[in-house]
Amino acid sequence: MAFLCNFSRVSCIVRQFTNASRRQIIRGFAQEATETAIPAGQMAFTFGCPSKIFYKAENVKQVDVPSATGSFGILAQHVPALAVLKPGLLSVHEENGDITKYFVSSGSVTIHADSSVQVLAEVAVPLEELDPQAVKEGLTKAQQALGSASTDVEKAEAQIAVEVHEAMDQAVRS
Repeated sequence: MAFLCNFSRVSCIVRQFTNASRRQIIRGFAQEATETAIPAGQMAFTFGCPSKIFYKAENVKQVDVPSATGSFGILAQHVPALAVLKPGLLSVHEENGDITKYFVSSGSVTIHADSSVQVLAEVAVPLEELDPQAVKEGLTKAQQALGSASTDVEKAEAQIAVEVHEAMDQAVRS
């Protein structure tokens, strides 16, 4: 019986220590977050894909993204949102007035209340690196694959390839 009472006391002390540690950690994270706040009127933009990071918390004026529900622009103090990228043209409007364009295949967009924005793409390529002739050839091959597909999986894969190449073709022509 004495063992159970001692075990109960030890358990209670461990619980109190653990709860106090959690509160301390949470306070630390909250304090760090306020110290790294983004100045009003600015947007911290992060954009990358598995092979490269194009922007890392850089200040830009605007970002135009192609999403599954339609293309939209993001400015500082945009309402928080989540979106799914569709194949298309992503435009970054720099502070100096330059516009840099990228082709993105798919991915996600996260807009936070603190005016930070993250775009994570499966594939992202600067628009000037796309070869218009290679895009047309890829579209032709994808359309042929769609026409000759016999299984549902082959049809789905070919349809995705056609949609991506059509979006690349449209981006290259813009």
